[in-house]
Amino acid sequence: MTRYTPLVASLPSTVPFVGPETQERARGSGFRARVGANESVFGPSPKAIEAMATAAADCWKYGDPENHDLKHALADHHGVAAENIMVGEGIDGILGLLVRMVVEKGTKVVTSLGAYPTFNFHVHGFGGELVTVPYKDDMEDPEAIIAAVKDNNAPLAYFANPDNPMASFHPAETIAKLISDMPDDSLLCLDEAYCEFAPEGSLVPIDVEETRVIRTRTFSKAYGMAGARVGYAIGHRDVIDAFNKVRNHFGVNRIAQAGALAALADQDYLQQVIAQVRDANAAIAEIAVENGLTPLPTSTNFVTIDCGSDGAFAKSVVAELVARDCFVRMPFVEPGNRCIRISAGTEADIELVREMLPQALKSARGA
Repeated sequence: MTRYTPLVASLPSTVPFVGPETQERARGSGFRARVGANESVFGPSPKAIEAMATAAADCWKYGDPENHDLKHALADHHGVAAENIMVGEGIDGILGLLVRMVVEKGTKVVTSLGAYPTFNFHVHGFGGELVTVPYKDDMEDPEAIIAAVKDNNAPLAYFANPDNPMASFHPAETIAKLISDMPDDSLLCLDEAYCEFAPEGSLVPIDVEETRVIRTRTFSKAYGMAGARVGYAIGHRDVIDAFNKVRNHFGVNRIAQAGALAALADQDYLQQVIAQVRDANAAIAEIAVENGLTPLPTSTNFVTIDCGSDGAFAKSVVAELVARDCFVRMPFVEPGNRCIRISAGTEADIELVREMLPQALKSARGA
């Protein structure tokens, strides 16, 4: 038998998210509305599609291991130096590298109970011990995060703003205080995957001289390139340089680099998508209210809906929607698991949800 490390041998096989493709194979048919994975159904910029199509002819070449053009374009976009940018295989890939740099067996790492589970997957994979704090009023609790970091001498903490899965958002002054309260030798991973959907002017300004925070962003959400797997980190040059000790230098392929570069340049299209998401979210919230449910405020490309009961009922609603060709998801941990989560969709997606949600609720209540 293969001689696995004791750590790997002790871990269960884990899939943080069951993909819609897995469910479609089990069902034997596809979904008519794919509104559960917070993808952008509006797709990438046509200019990005054209750039990727052109780059496909050169895919016999490795992608630039330095991600030079994309890194410099991102630096110019954010008004920082290229040495403050690290490009990687989506935020998931960056989280794995970050955890690898900081965590070893027994290292305490702080996150919120019910927050993005892929981060937890990486912590467990490197032998770390998660310390979790509960959400407060459907939001991650900055004060509880800081207290747990200090109580456990944790070198790393995770905090998403805007948040997934609750779609909530803390203003800039709250995040600035969270960063300033971090111990000098601890690092806050500030996941800003949904930052393009946050209220304008509400994000904490980027300070690349601050060593206690690293910000992660992505082309998967607003830029509509989830399948291309391109993310990036912004931080102090010393933190960014540490990634070069462990990163996969050919991790971001040539086609994805070309697409991300073109997408970043097309800010007009990005604004169109943000407006479409805003309208779709409003329609989803309206549907929730029509059905006696409570939509939570959102600063993302999805709406979290309080079903007014417990996790078992919400799970039943999700199952009934899935049975009616609507792929949706829900938070996994109490009290968030009283909710379901519906991503912004096309008009056809929204109309299907409008038609099927009353039926799903009726069946779930009957069950």
